[in-house]
Amino acid sequence: MSKREIINEIGILTIAVAIIAAAVFFFLVPSHAAVSSISGLAIVLSNFVTFTVSEITFILNIGLLLVGFILCGKEFGVKTVYTSIMLPAFMKLFEIIWPNNQSMTGDATLDVVAYVFVVSVGLSILFNRNASSGGLDIVAKIMNKFFHIEIGKAMSLAGMCVALSSAFVYDKKTVVLSVLGTYINGLILDYFIFGQIEKKRVCILTKRTEEVRQFILYELHSGATIYNAYGAYNMEQRTELIVIVDKNEYQRLMKYMAEIDPDAFMTVYTVKEIQYKPKR
Repeated sequence: MSKREIINEIGILTIAVAIIAAAVFFFLVPSHAAVSSISGLAIVLSNFVTFTVSEITFILNIGLLLVGFILCGKEFGVKTVYTSIMLPAFMKLFEIIWPNNQSMTGDATLDVVAYVFVVSVGLSILFNRNASSGGLDIVAKIMNKFFHIEIGKAMSLAGMCVALSSAFVYDKKTVVLSVLGTYINGLILDYFIFGQIEKKRVCILTKRTEEVRQFILYELHSGATIYNAYGAYNMEQRTELIVIVDKNEYQRLMKYMAEIDPDAFMTVYTVKEIQYKPKR
């Protein structure tokens, strides 16, 4: 990476971490809910020790950070070292600036809802940059890599233990908010992440296969697979062309097909994950 790319990457990571820290400080801490994060666990533990939430978050991140560095690779580890330091640093800064932080909404339920939506934005940015904010994000990344569990679901599974830990300190309402917030956080996180990387698998039966092939190769700059297919009614041989495209390419492809062959038979599937080695 060039110096400019490195600076740009650091800037993006910093913004994402600042969003997460703000979500924790302004919404999660006042609600006392332990929603799917090490910060949530830190909120519970702060009732038993004299350390602040930011200090406990930093301590808990260290152990998981080492595990993530070993299992998820050097790039993930290096980026997460930075974000794991910046998250408690931002929270500490907020604690200094707003020492008497109170609920912005005046209602714990609204605080949890606001936290879930805001933190999901920051986390989705980090995961799509192959990083995390530390803590349970590392656990979710490991589960995603080795067990192919979607990031949101992995966050939910790891976070349920944290959410249930609030039962040792807070009332039933807070426990319920923690559990529901953890589940919803996973769903929204999946939406943000896969909404950005989701692709379409388009299967095309057309009489103008060669023209469509040329369009895919030289206009969309994508690849395709061609099969010989037979119609069950009269066993007529046809050519089926299959291509995987992103949202922008999909729109261009559908517009092109509507122009050159409105009678083409097409089926479309949603693709959430692809593993391949790109051609040079």
